This record gives sequence, C-alpha cells and structure tokens, in this order.
Amino acid sequence: MSEQLTQRAARFVSVLPHCRLLKMSVEYADGEKVILKLPYSEQIIGNPENGVVAGGSLITLMDTACGTAAFNCFEDGEVCPTLDLRMDYHRAASPGENLIGEAKIVRKATSLVFTQGEVRQESDNKVIATCTANFMRIGLKLGGTAQSSNGGKSA
Repeated sequence: MSEQLTQRAARFVSVLPHCRLLKMSVEYADGEKVILKLPYSEQIIGNPENGVVAGGSLITLMDTACGTAAFNCFEDGEVCPTLDLRMDYHRAASPGENLIGEAKIVRKATSLVFTQGEVRQESDNKVIATCTANFMRIGLKLGGTAQSSNGGKSA
C-alpha cells in the first residue's frame, strides 16, 4: 500500500512547476507521512559567496512536503491549500548538502489538516529547521465539500 501512496505522492509533486525546477523528489509516502528530497543546486542558494541555502528554499520544501502529506492522507486524495505555515530555523544548512523534508499528519478535522515536519541534511541527519503547517480541506473538486474522516469532529 505504501508503494502505491508513494507513487501517488510522486505524481502529485511532479505536476508542480517549482518541484520540477528544483528536482524535488518523493522518497517515501504513506497515509500519515511524506519524505521529500531537495538536491543541492544553484537555484536554492541564498548567499552566493558561501553557498548557504536560502530560507525560502526550506519553506518551499516543507510547504510541499506537508501539503503532499495532507493530499495523501485521504483515500482518494484531496486538494488542501496551505492556510498557515510556521518555520523555525535551528541552524544553517551546510553548503553542498542535499536536504530531506519529512512531514507527518498530526490531525485530520472536518475543515482542516494539521501537520508537522522537519528539514534535515541528508549526509548527517542534522535538523536544520522544523515547521508546523495547517491546510484547508476543500474536497476533491474546487468548491466541493470535504468529507470528514474523523467521525464529524470539527477543528
């Protein structure tokens, strides 16, 4: 089952232009967690003098990871735009390092999905940043009604 969800998440990410440009890839996905890889490249550098990754690159990685987890946590997938995202930066990423973004579902409610995540360096698994993000459930179709998967409890 997780292989199918990984493939579904990969299809979802592959249609996002910024993910294609940054060569972002899905490493793993199930109904509760998504792991994305962001390869180090010139496009994500914030300071060309020392090669340090821009903070916005980390936000892009985690918005995509958390949003993909929100999409993937429903049996048929569900469009869930970002409502709120908070990043806490712990340290600068080392230049030249690929980054791994891991997002997990905290709670699914009638109108919201709550997620948490972290960015780590691929080589040494050091945490670079953590985030919390919330997504609005709008259903399978724009303007559609979201069906609760938690017994009708609301956010």
